Amino acid sequence: MKKSILSLASAMLFAFSTNAQKVDFEEYDLSNGMHVILHKDTSAPVVITSVMYHVGAKDEQPDRTGMAHFFEHLLFEGTKNIKKGEWFKIVSSNGGTNNANTTDDRTYYYEIFPSNKLELGLWMESERLLHPIIKQEGVDTQNEVVKEEKRLRVDNQPYSRFLEYVKENIFKKHPYKGTTIGKMEHLDAATLDEFLAFNKKFYVPNNATLVVAGDIDFATTKKMVQDYFGPIPRGAEITKNFPKEDPITAPMSAKGYDPNIQIPAIMAAYRTPSMKTRDSRVLDMISSYLSSGKSSVLYKKLVDNKKMALQAGAINVSQEDYGTYILFGLPQGETKLADIISEIDEEIVKIQTNLISEKDYQKLQNKFENNFVNSNSSVEGIANSLARYHVMFGDTNLINTEIDIFRSITREEIRDVAKKYLNPNQRLTLEYLPKAK
Repeated sequence: MKKSILSLASAMLFAFSTNAQKVDFEEYDLSNGMHVILHKDTSAPVVITSVMYHVGAKDEQPDRTGMAHFFEHLLFEGTKNIKKGEWFKIVSSNGGTNNANTTDDRTYYYEIFPSNKLELGLWMESERLLHPIIKQEGVDTQNEVVKEEKRLRVDNQPYSRFLEYVKENIFKKHPYKGTTIGKMEHLDAATLDEFLAFNKKFYVPNNATLVVAGDIDFATTKKMVQDYFGPIPRGAEITKNFPKEDPITAPMSAKGYDPNIQIPAIMAAYRTPSMKTRDSRVLDMISSYLSSGKSSVLYKKLVDNKKMALQAGAINVSQEDYGTYILFGLPQGETKLADIISEIDEEIVKIQTNLISEKDYQKLQNKFENNFVNSNSSVEGIANSLARYHVMFGDTNLINTEIDIFRSITREEIRDVAKKYLNPNQRLTLEYLPKAK
């Protein structure tokens, strides 16, 4: 009887995921190349206007790192019709909120307004694209803002540089070897002309995806989109030709130092394929199996049972061109870093050799079903996903179908992908050590 109840619950969850969570949208291109995605949701009188630009840290010059993230700040300085310091005042005084974020692959801006302020949101984003004011005064102001952000989030945060150390050692050619926030000396050295050139190259409609989601009327919205964005001139075509990495065929080792820690850490990092691949999604499932929650394999073994680690886990950093798969642990007591890695390797060999149990497999499927439901549970999340799937994957409808990929992943694939990528001769071992201030 208990088994029947569980089967019924699984069937109901499956039906809810496949039917109730389907996201309807309409997409089209303006004549200037801007891609537009519209999604209607009348559950609340709210609208999201967002633009994702296909530019991130990997698009920077090697001696001008941090430029993409810097623009995330700089383009709030003001426009021809929005005075310096007025952007956030306009948003808040009209009952809205807004923000932006940057990764190695893209930059995303958005506003959340009451639905009767849709036109305001579209106007503001069109102003950012058509009439930005980029002057030395604004550059100098945001330079200090970015430096303070780096001090708060990187320089003074424990364990904040572990990914930086991993990337700079595991990538030899590709610009992923840098950081999103970049080097401050590069930003200090950049000229105003260089900032203007970056804007002219990447902040063009044919490198942008506009998403309008919420309580909207399609016909009215389309007219507003055309009125505000249609006249913006198309930019020059952007070509991307990043260097390819050679396969890792022998173990690598490195050390990184952090003045903000007292307990060291150990990482085993592997270069993996693009987020667009099926294998990357299988690696997501392996990460969840190994380290999602206190019942996960690594936590139970190293933290609970053997008391060897304060923390242990796995992270799949999936990106547009490559991924970085990281296994890590923080030792407890007199435990050696090498012993942490040895214990983790033992679990990897088990995955490579044997199929995970049917129970663990079903637990993974339930977790990814739940993640899918949650990702589409708010209009803000839907707007972000619509933009991301189009810009990063070239397939907006993955917002509805990516879960089918995860559902179709088998236990055999989990074993085979672990065997393909997670081998000692294909990795970087990084010791992350305390450093005297």
